[in-house]
Amino acid sequence: MPLAQTATSVPVTIDDAKCIADKGCTVCVDVCPLDVLRIKELADGTKTAYMKYDECWYCMPCEADCPTGAVTVTIPYLLK
Repeated sequence: MPLAQTATSVPVTIDDAKCIADKGCTVCVDVCPLDVLRIKELADGTKTAYMKYDECWYCMPCEADCPTGAVTVTIPYLLK
């Protein structure tokens, strides 16, 4: 299996500064139909959401339902 030679990006990114998973919010994880988002604990003890599996359908309820606007779904140009 070949290794990636360039940096890759995932379609769903979370702004750690805006994410309130540390306060118990799991909205983005709960609304994802593919169950690809998770909550992780950072080195400083706070929690944030992240995309564990790159299997996004670009359906966007995670971005639409996030109460703080921390979730961004980057739709590829060919799907727009």
